[in-house]
Amino acid sequence: MISQLRIGSAASVLATIAMFLFACVATAAEEAAAPSADIKADTKTPAKSVKESDAKAAAQVAPTPPPGAVVDSSYVIGPGDTVQVFVWRNPELSVTVPVRPDGKISTPLVEDMVAVGKTSSQLAREIEKVLAEYIRSPQVNIIVTNPVSTFSQVKVIGQVTTPSSVPYREGLTALDVVLAVGGLTEFAAGNRAKIIRKNESGKNVEIKVKLEALVRKGKMAENVNMRPGDVLIVPESFF
Repeated sequence: MISQLRIGSAASVLATIAMFLFACVATAAEEAAAPSADIKADTKTPAKSVKESDAKAAAQVAPTPPPGAVVDSSYVIGPGDTVQVFVWRNPELSVTVPVRPDGKISTPLVEDMVAVGKTSSQLAREIEKVLAEYIRSPQVNIIVTNPVSTFSQVKVIGQVTTPSSVPYREGLTALDVVLAVGGLTEFAAGNRAKIIRKNESGKNVEIKVKLEALVRKGKMAENVNMRPGDVLIVPESFF
């Protein structure tokens, strides 16, 4: 009888232990599954962040120069020009402003900055110096969107119908300029025409162009591209 009681007690203890172990195993399994859910939740967050960062980066891309804008890095800004100031990662500081008659521009945080006589890159570097007092590592890009100053004009003198200045635009050619001033006169020595242009060091260089061959015979090889500030001289013939 006593042996049976002992056996029964032992069986109860073993059953209790088995149930305890089963409960521990189940709890451990639930805890092991929980982190995987967290991981899934975490994997969603970076994807969202990546999308948001991509959207912000796309919004911060420097603007494409509009039609008629100056892409020549040597172009010198003058009064009346319109410039687009783009400040990387700071859209509230990016504006489009005209160059005032006094030769200055004003933008957010930058007041009365002299723009006349400078190239786009030179003006951008000077604006960066001022902005560095307010924001970290500013990056500025400047585009002359509407060149109308005398610095940008191409002057035509000599034996043409109407000697005058022609506003510069991107892609302007010698033929465009000649047509704009009414063509050559009957006394023009078109094949001895020349373009006076300032090089990067500020010195004048001469470029010979045969306008007679271009206008009368259509030799397009003579249709050279003009640059802001060029002076086209058409001399008079000797006879």
